[in-house]
Amino acid sequence: MGFFKNLPREAPAPNLNRQILLQLSLAAISAVSVTLLLFFLTLSFSSRVPPTLPPVIFNPQLLISFYDDPSPIPSLSLSAAPPDPLDEDANRDDLDQLEWCDVFDGMWVFDDSLPSYLPGSCPFIDAAFDCHANGRRDVNYTKLRWQPKSCNIPRMDGRQMLDLLRGKRLAFVGDSLNRNMWESLVCMLTHSLTNKSTVFEASGRKEFKTESFYSFIFTEYNCSIEFFRSPFLVQPWEIEDSSGRKWETLRLDKVDNSSDKYRDADIIVFNSGHWWTHEKTSKGLNYYQEGDKIHPRMTSEEAYQKALMTWAQWIDANIDPDRTHVLFRGYSWTHYSGGQWNSGGSCDGETQPITEERHLGSYPAFIHILNSVLLDMKTPVLYLNITKMTDYRKDGHPSVYRYPEKERKKNVVQDCSHWCLPGVPDAWNEILFAMLLQRLGNDPV
Repeated sequence: MGFFKNLPREAPAPNLNRQILLQLSLAAISAVSVTLLLFFLTLSFSSRVPPTLPPVIFNPQLLISFYDDPSPIPSLSLSAAPPDPLDEDANRDDLDQLEWCDVFDGMWVFDDSLPSYLPGSCPFIDAAFDCHANGRRDVNYTKLRWQPKSCNIPRMDGRQMLDLLRGKRLAFVGDSLNRNMWESLVCMLTHSLTNKSTVFEASGRKEFKTESFYSFIFTEYNCSIEFFRSPFLVQPWEIEDSSGRKWETLRLDKVDNSSDKYRDADIIVFNSGHWWTHEKTSKGLNYYQEGDKIHPRMTSEEAYQKALMTWAQWIDANIDPDRTHVLFRGYSWTHYSGGQWNSGGSCDGETQPITEERHLGSYPAFIHILNSVLLDMKTPVLYLNITKMTDYRKDGHPSVYRYPEKERKKNVVQDCSHWCLPGVPDAWNEILFAMLLQRLGNDPV
């Protein structure tokens, strides 16, 4: 009987062998049938639902639909572990996805590996942005990562970004929100270095708010990260009437004088928008000037468009796109409740972001004006379209923590427009890193 000698008597070996062969045959037939059924179902489904791709990240014209489409985007629950920033293969895969992914369509997710630099660890943060040092003790606002819906963003690798910037100048030009972003990037890059003493401010300054120009030098990489204060991008002016009385105007037809100092930078990140909602600009009475003409009245939207067109014409005439990469960071959302910054508006006590899109605000006309100007430019401009991602983050502002507790008065003016550091601007810089990886990754350093 050989192998079958120990089988029970009631099941002789030949009968069992036939049963086994029969069962194997039936199983094989079933497997083939299921496979064919799944194949035809898949073929049928794919023929009815053609695949769609989200807009290309670096095409401003395609990104405009992001604001024009009123239909809500459903929230996603994302719990996957973030990619390791040192995993080169993962970052390379993420970079490939950016060719078709809209990184500005997403949501904020908790990430315990954040922040990329510890609160209180960076000496280059303006005191008004250093919420931890000023007594803020909740930490959730430092541990939220921006997650696009259709792809991953390569995680910030400070040393890799410094390699991209080796021998180059990166300049931020704009208002204090761009200073917010500039300080964030300086902290992220410095944190990646073992010898942090190789980083210094070119003029030896220890505060980073009152001057119109700052430059941090990273000596190991022979590069600089600079900030130029230019909240309107066009030139503030002063005129004198026949009686000797002086008053301020804004020259909508003349780019800011600082432009000669940053025109040769290798990478320039512009912004303008925050100051166009202030009382003087929003009223527009005898303030806006073109040539010798002072407009008695002009809306801030019309003035903003004229100013951006002056800026765009200067870029097209003075910037060599083969040498200099130009970016424009979009409007950063504010979250004043019960008033504005000068009328009792507040955001203290907010410790969680908005989670549902239906609770987001209506976007101002400034955004559509910016889109239209960028589309008409000859020079390619990368659009950091951060408005929606900031709209979610009502928890991320300094609020009362713009001041240390001992200096804080009972009815202190709250800051619900800038951002605590570490915090929201770190995510802007992570997207900036991804953009520069795509643009500079193959360039010789």
